Amino acid sequence: MSIDVETLVGWFDVNARDLPWRHADCTPWGVLVSEIMLQQTPVARVLPVWQAWLDRWPKPSALASEAPGEVVRAWGKLGYPRRALRLHAAATAIAIEHGDEVPCDVDTLLGLPGIGAYTARAVAAFAFGRRVPVVDTNVRRVVARAVHGAGDAGPPSTKRDLDDASALLPDGPDEARAARFSAALMELGALVCTARTPRCADCPIATTCAWQNAGRPAYTGPAKPVQRYGGTDRHVRGLLLDVLRGTTGPVEKARLDLAWPKAGQRDACLASLLADGLVEQTADGRFALPGEH
Repeated sequence: MSIDVETLVGWFDVNARDLPWRHADCTPWGVLVSEIMLQQTPVARVLPVWQAWLDRWPKPSALASEAPGEVVRAWGKLGYPRRALRLHAAATAIAIEHGDEVPCDVDTLLGLPGIGAYTARAVAAFAFGRRVPVVDTNVRRVVARAVHGAGDAGPPSTKRDLDDASALLPDGPDEARAARFSAALMELGALVCTARTPRCADCPIATTCAWQNAGRPAYTGPAKPVQRYGGTDRHVRGLLLDVLRGTTGPVEKARLDLAWPKAGQRDACLASLLADGLVEQTADGRFALPGEH
């Protein structure tokens, strides 16, 4: 298994998007915030929110001192708002247990609340230049095509995917170069080796790509579920949170009832928000963002 490191990193040096969390002056905290926000959310939507968060909360302790409800409000339309509470919990742990400094090694990062395997490795690699495999959907797709000759990666397998990515990392004492290769691999999948319309003519490793050399055979593995949003529980949860984000205190349930016409689904979604800690109920039966009553 191999992808030419010099070729791919050279391409990345010229073609990488100018993203603020890649700048040399970005703190590890800024990288951590970006990685949480970028999960299942496009870069274009993350950019303005990320900048606003870093301006408002430049250190973990700044976010940790904020009320959870205000953190959920500031999360806005990024989706999957539980990430906001997880980031708040991680910031609190960093402030209290790590001297307000984001840890640099994977195992310690994994010990933070709400930080999973991908985020821990991404922060170690992209904030601290560590030689660790970082695997997201883009990396899996590039490896499937360039190395295995398949049109897509198929269902994820944590061990297999990490083993594949680890085997591709350049050896040697220069860990930062391995981290840059990881970023380049991810960027190639985001910009060129895309899921639906790969731009193989622009690919720096096209001549050695196993999929390209096999004639770009169609993917015949398990079909991926088509994600929809409108009318889903995730959509309804978002509508309910929108009502609370627009207020500064508790609201009557009748106001939440206006957000969605299907009472059974609406009430179930409200119950799930309560269970997740994204909404709290007051003693008099009203509802508010966490800590705002």
